Amino acid sequence: MTYQPPTALPRDLLDDEEIQRALADHDFGRVFRLARDRANISYSRIAAECDIKPERVGTLARGRGRITTFSKIMQIADALRVPGHMVGLAPRPWEADGGHAHTPSSQIGPTLRRRTVLQVATSTGLAAALPALHRPTPPTRITTGHVQLLRQRTARLRRLDEILGGGDTYRVYLAEYQATKAELRTGSFTDQSRRLLVSLLSEQAQQAGWAAFDGGRHADAAALYEESKAAAREAGDSDLLGNGYAFLAYQTADSREAVQIATASCATITGGTPATVQALLHERMAWACAVAGDADSTERALDAARAALASAQPGEPQPDWAAWVDPTELDIMTGRCWTELRRPLRAVPVLTRALDAYSDHNARDKALYLTWLADCYLTAGEVEEAARVTGRALDLAAGVASVRPQQRLAPVLAKLRTHQGVGPVREVLEKAV
Repeated sequence: MTYQPPTALPRDLLDDEEIQRALADHDFGRVFRLARDRANISYSRIAAECDIKPERVGTLARGRGRITTFSKIMQIADALRVPGHMVGLAPRPWEADGGHAHTPSSQIGPTLRRRTVLQVATSTGLAAALPALHRPTPPTRITTGHVQLLRQRTARLRRLDEILGGGDTYRVYLAEYQATKAELRTGSFTDQSRRLLVSLLSEQAQQAGWAAFDGGRHADAAALYEESKAAAREAGDSDLLGNGYAFLAYQTADSREAVQIATASCATITGGTPATVQALLHERMAWACAVAGDADSTERALDAARAALASAQPGEPQPDWAAWVDPTELDIMTGRCWTELRRPLRAVPVLTRALDAYSDHNARDKALYLTWLADCYLTAGEVEEAARVTGRALDLAAGVASVRPQQRLAPVLAKLRTHQGVGPVREVLEKAV
């Protein structure tokens, strides 16, 4: 008979909208409080089963502090018998054994409770409200062919980022990362297949970290980037190690520290580094230098990125995670850097050219990039053009589960308010309300 811990949440509680929101938010303090108040599960039992100090459980239940480590989230899910998809994990091993198997009423299907799904989707993103994506059962012995199939799956899932924001994709990508981590714990390998799977784990950690960053979970993103670096080192994958540094540099608030991290990223480049990876690391270096106000270093890094792209040989293999770096992307980064350095005469032409070629299909990214163009027009005193571009960015950003467009739009709109007597500006400000 499957072991049932004394802290297993009853099915009617798992069906409750409040606990579903708490689980989706990883607000385990609220989960513990609801478990005690509605299921008579004491804090001391929760502490014992989850391996958390009793006073820590009480502190969390009072709304102070968060659980953020992946291993602890898995431990809590297992102790409370919470199905993996409810907290952004792959299905837990006991689910396959029928141990408190649970089909929540928020699952898509005939018993769909639309109000529950919409509430969860509104607060935590669409993916948090949907069931876990199907993933094939791994073989007992992990082969290089199996890892290749998982890498192809990761590449397909990456395309979600083109149309959805991190609020919608974070739990999908995190579940993939957790599933790969589980395979590393339970499978058997050759040296090569293990190295390849650890490399894939690094790649998936970066994708989940990017989605976390895009969804406003900066602490989660930083933790995932650090885990990606550790996995890249273990796998001997210098390209992913460099990208891990680049991701960290991109979200680091201290500009001097960001330049140091970006420098470490570029130091991983070797003669065998693919052209798109080189370009990606150099353009992230350019951005760090631009934010730090160093125009000369910015230009050198942008030149290095262009040279790297130009050096690509026909048919040269490029990793999927860097395939988006192309001349248009580099023009956009160039325009962003010159905007940051308050050089609108240099920024406007390159941004305009690049954005004219950029598809509205990538709504989040185009909305973001348009905010830099609007900022340029404001710096140049072209208020009407700034209003027009801002209106376009607002249209594209509507409904995208990403915090970044709104973060970029806020200061642009604040500057436009000083010109609210101008007709086009007034219209944009009304749209933004």
